[in-house]
Amino acid sequence: MTAEGGFDADVIVVGGGPAGSAAATMLARKGWPVRLYERDRFPREHVGESLLPASMPVLGELGVLPAVEAEGFLPKYGATMVWGRDPDPWSWSFAESSPRYPHAYQVVRARFDEILLRNAAANGVDVREGHRVLAADAGPAGATLRIEDGDGAGHEARARFVVDASGQAGLIGRARSLREADPFFRNLAVYGYFEGGSRLPAPDTNNIFIESIEDGWLWAIPLHTGVVSTGVVVDSAVGRGQIADLGAERFFRERVAGGPRTAALLEGATLTGPPTIVRDWSYASSELAGEGFVLAGDAACFVDPLFSSGVHLALSSGVLAAAYVTSALKDPELGRAAAAVYEEQYRQQYHHFREMARLFYASNRTVDSYFWEARRITGADEETPARVAFVRAVAGQPPVGYERAVLAHGETPRSFTEAVSAVERRRSERAAAFDQRFGADLPRLLDAVPTLLPEARLERKAVVGEGEFEWGQVVSTPERAEGAPVSDLVALVLARIDGRRSVEGVLAALAAYIPPDKVAELRPAILQALRLLHVEGVIDRFEEGAPA
Repeated sequence: MTAEGGFDADVIVVGGGPAGSAAATMLARKGWPVRLYERDRFPREHVGESLLPASMPVLGELGVLPAVEAEGFLPKYGATMVWGRDPDPWSWSFAESSPRYPHAYQVVRARFDEILLRNAAANGVDVREGHRVLAADAGPAGATLRIEDGDGAGHEARARFVVDASGQAGLIGRARSLREADPFFRNLAVYGYFEGGSRLPAPDTNNIFIESIEDGWLWAIPLHTGVVSTGVVVDSAVGRGQIADLGAERFFRERVAGGPRTAALLEGATLTGPPTIVRDWSYASSELAGEGFVLAGDAACFVDPLFSSGVHLALSSGVLAAAYVTSALKDPELGRAAAAVYEEQYRQQYHHFREMARLFYASNRTVDSYFWEARRITGADEETPARVAFVRAVAGQPPVGYERAVLAHGETPRSFTEAVSAVERRRSERAAAFDQRFGADLPRLLDAVPTLLPEARLERKAVVGEGEFEWGQVVSTPERAEGAPVSDLVALVLARIDGRRSVEGVLAALAAYIPPDKVAELRPAILQALRLLHVEGVIDRFEEGAPA
């Protein structure tokens, strides 16, 4: 397929990092002519070496997981921390909450990102390295980009759509003043690489190590090359002043020395080069998708690095952005609906990591200092939609899961623990009441009259399908305001529940849409779905009644 209408490509992707490579790969697979401009020439250095298990299926979808596995990167099974109330290190493992993907990898980003970019080219993307995009303007008529070539010459390129994956440079976000700083994470980071040193004892040898210190916190990530990625996160205003007084390297070394366990791991190690300062910290964009453009990865949002979420958000948003662009190019009406869902789903992921980091900051009691006291005060009792969504997510975690480790090791705000307990209690009570009343008593359930929660809504909405959005059905409640996609069958069942029909009557009403023998075949699955809908609060209650 070739671009038409005077466009150089149907889609231009700005940036060849994980977000840009993922978006370009998925779009090319859909048959769109895609051109990718990357400022640097790969391989190039980049911080952010620690991956999450949630990224493993995304890497599989992109087709790069075998290459990543063959690269020799260290498998990462969890994290070890000096954080919370206990001054001694404690660990959690991914296997406790992610048995399907019990490990991720500690990657060398120069090589990892190159694998992703070469994969995009192998899938048909026109990859142009050494090309810096200076400006991009997008609207209903398409996008126009101004590019500086590697030899210093400039030219313009036009596309029907542009994916801004330009990282923290935030090409479109800055030009449109979309970027909003996060008032809670007023931090900066200084990082460098040490050669030599030692690792944590088994079984935590490959874990990322995080240690809270008076001024903030440290990370140490072992890499298969023998190098340790090391960084310090401090208050932005304080850090700027101290760096101005001491210089970046002395400041960095003194902060690392202030973490006794990190310093012990790095004893005898050599700093391989000058440390790097990252001042552009946590932020989100007020608009993520619009006419002719979409923001992905760090160009859209950046969370505090405490939970190594950067690469995962980049990969997942790149894949989701590609689905949105495909839908917008095929069907403008669906594209407009998909833009809203793209923002909703991306922000949901972003806020999950943000609220988890806020909870960790607020729960730390290993150090008393200006840094920690400021973050405890701001730490979090407000009832925001993001916090409510996070509470719901954590409420489903096993007791030693990724987020739940905080409850055991930190001094968590009472409002948070009470909110988690309330969600869990409501679900447990609904499940117990259903099982006690009905159990295996099929006739009794068939006679019961289900009533939906008055606020429950079933609506037609854009949902993610195979590499693009499609129209589907979503059910929402006050506890799940963003809604959850449901199958056509469940949507038919919900639409037949009117507070008068019994379950048997609902099944009978399905016969107008599904052959009776098929309804009989699906009956066990429908009854199980009714139980789940009650546990999740969509079905408010089951009244006594007779078959309608």
